[in-house]
Amino acid sequence: MLHISHISKTFNPGTANENKVMSDFSFDVARGQFVTIIGANGAGKSTLFNAIAGSVIPDSGSIVLDGEDITLTPEHKKAKHIGRLFQDPMRGSAPGMSVEENLALSSGRGGWMSRISKADRREFRDRLALLDLGLENMMKQPVGLLSGGQRQALTLMMATFNPPKLLLLDEHTAALDPATAEKVLALTTRIVEEGNLTCLMITHNMQSALALGDRTIMMDRGNIIFDVAGDERRGTTVEDLLRQFKNASGGVLNNDRMLLI
Repeated sequence: MLHISHISKTFNPGTANENKVMSDFSFDVARGQFVTIIGANGAGKSTLFNAIAGSVIPDSGSIVLDGEDITLTPEHKKAKHIGRLFQDPMRGSAPGMSVEENLALSSGRGGWMSRISKADRREFRDRLALLDLGLENMMKQPVGLLSGGQRQALTLMMATFNPPKLLLLDEHTAALDPATAEKVLALTTRIVEEGNLTCLMITHNMQSALALGDRTIMMDRGNIIFDVAGDERRGTTVEDLLRQFKNASGGVLNNDRMLLI
């Protein structure tokens, strides 16, 4: 589904602030695969997502999604096929619009100042009820008044209402309290599995990285230094990940958030 070939990206080239984030990076993801991505700050994780989504253009290399070269495709056009959730629950939805208006907009059935049919409203209510967060009783409420967990769950539904070819989850539970994060992660797993979605998820929680999905990669300084799946992944522990990082990078993870288990 996703084929990334030899992409490189340097910010502020030729200046004192030059920062080579990725160099000759290649990565393939099979259709329906759920890949979790870990790495310390500055490893290149967000740059990878930005390049895929179109908010950053690689200096070289190519990105192919479902057989189509999307390397230079504008971000707004990529959004038709790529769903993305961010760490900030305030992103990904329109805070001044109601819950049902946001759903109508994401489903392609209208939105602000557009008439929402009774049939659409029933479908929205039924889908929201599956989230078990009471959102089916808040259809007319502005999204900006929802809790962080409610808003992130709604944004997840919006991003997958029309199943995308690729779903990018950029630490989408990091700003939530542990109990709410666990609930959103359970929703994530269910939605991804039921839709057989191809999904990449950045996380700082190493336990979640091994428990969710079917493949885990570790990045460091713009490279993949560990890639594990199948039986080998099922037998991998957090301690194994820390050992792999030390062996591959010659250093130790010093980001406290990376050590959460």
